[in-house]
Amino acid sequence: MSTPTIDIHRIATLSRLKLTDAEADQYASQLGKILDYVNVLEKHDLSGVEPSAHARPVFDVWREDVAMPSFSCEEALANAPRKSGDQFMIGKVVE
Repeated sequence: MSTPTIDIHRIATLSRLKLTDAEADQYASQLGKILDYVNVLEKHDLSGVEPSAHARPVFDVWREDVAMPSFSCEEALANAPRKSGDQFMIGKVVE
């Protein structure tokens, strides 16, 4: 399978990138090498290989939920610049 022609300027437009001609040539060359490597990988028989999302197994690690001593409200709010009762006061956030 031959490597298809890569329209790097079209890809840059879709990505909202402005590339110089030198950058476009460099990226086209790099993408061509990546596609050549994919062609090499396609030659291998992977019929018995199970698809995976990670190279190593991923497990959730859960610890036992145990109540432990913690700060009192007074200790937690000791360095608060502003507080109201047993809560932190923060400035209004508007986006």
